[in-house]
Amino acid sequence: MLRLARGRVSALAGSPEGGKQPAGAEAGPPRVLLPSALPVPAVERILQRGIFEIDGRSCDVVLSDSALRWRPIQPERPAAPAAVTEYEGHALSLLKECQLQEFDGVICVGGDGSASEVAHGLLLRAQMDAGIDTNYILTPVRTSLPLGIIPAGSTNVLAHSLYGITHIVTATLHIIMGHMQPVDVCTFSSTGKFLRFGFSAMFGFGGKTLALAEKHRWMPPNQRKDFAIIKTLASLKPEDCEISFLPEKASQDFQEASGNEHRRTESDCNNQWKKIQGHFLNINVMAIPCSCSMAPGGLAPNTRFSNGSMALIIARNTSRSEFVKHLKRQTSLKNQFNFPFVETYTVTEVKIQPRNNCGDEIGDVEFHGTSSENNYPWNVDGDLMEVASEVHIKLHPQLIKLYGGHLKEMNDYK
Repeated sequence: MLRLARGRVSALAGSPEGGKQPAGAEAGPPRVLLPSALPVPAVERILQRGIFEIDGRSCDVVLSDSALRWRPIQPERPAAPAAVTEYEGHALSLLKECQLQEFDGVICVGGDGSASEVAHGLLLRAQMDAGIDTNYILTPVRTSLPLGIIPAGSTNVLAHSLYGITHIVTATLHIIMGHMQPVDVCTFSSTGKFLRFGFSAMFGFGGKTLALAEKHRWMPPNQRKDFAIIKTLASLKPEDCEISFLPEKASQDFQEASGNEHRRTESDCNNQWKKIQGHFLNINVMAIPCSCSMAPGGLAPNTRFSNGSMALIIARNTSRSEFVKHLKRQTSLKNQFNFPFVETYTVTEVKIQPRNNCGDEIGDVEFHGTSSENNYPWNVDGDLMEVASEVHIKLHPQLIKLYGGHLKEMNDYK
């Protein structure tokens, strides 16, 4: 479900300490964010304030040196408009057509697919408003609207990475309190044509597993996921690929040199690209930690939301048993990369070219479909994307703001 946040939260009368907000009190930040303040006499000193559950209701509680006061918190009327999406791509259509200037934010209630579609829609709308050709997005602009995610899916990778837990009340409180996290976003393109925005991608095992799961949508989500993993492992085959990537250090050096008197040319930057060829079981490109209940430490545990880099994680061809050991490590806090066939890089751009299909023309790009013979399946934020040729993934710093903040980010800040 997609919700456009226009109403604001306020503390209403009705508690033992009822009453209205003092006249002349300052208006808070954007309308969706903060509850109104409880009236506390100026002579009192506030010791603690927070949101607590009292008699089954969320209340704004203030403890001063002389009294304990609280008020129930509920949305003002009229409530913010909400739209229930009915099919894949519905949220994207709504965001392209809706008048967004009157809203302070967008709230998405759903799983990874819905959250990714809404984020893609917000960023695509920002490019349209800026007059950028959405078929060839080289330098995208930021979206001004923050996105809130209330987890309601089966995996909830984006929400778990943000909040450290997939808890509806926690996510809602982050939105109410206005906690915001700037997030890096990737653009995906092929043969120069823009495909979509996203936070993470899997090619090889991850893409094949999702493609197989999409063919069995009649099964319950958890059973479908387990079935697809086991079936893909049973017929495990590597992909013959050429991987080109721009290391983070090389990208930083090029940017610094561009501001100096002796500027480096674009060819100098191209010389910094690294290339790997071979057979690979799985390739992950991730701009967020990608944590969930099945991978509590994250598939890319050293990645942050806004550090200007992505994690490139490569699993070369190996035996099925060794690859299964690598997958099992992801479900624990043990080092999942401590295998001779696993390589990790910190990058800002990646190009992945399957070598047994090197056509120059882009094939049909499909989302949420089933795999076809000429297309390679990609898992992009839990969505199936199929492309016939090379895919270019480029990181763009802090393109969007999400309500929330991961504990690792807060600890790093401290």
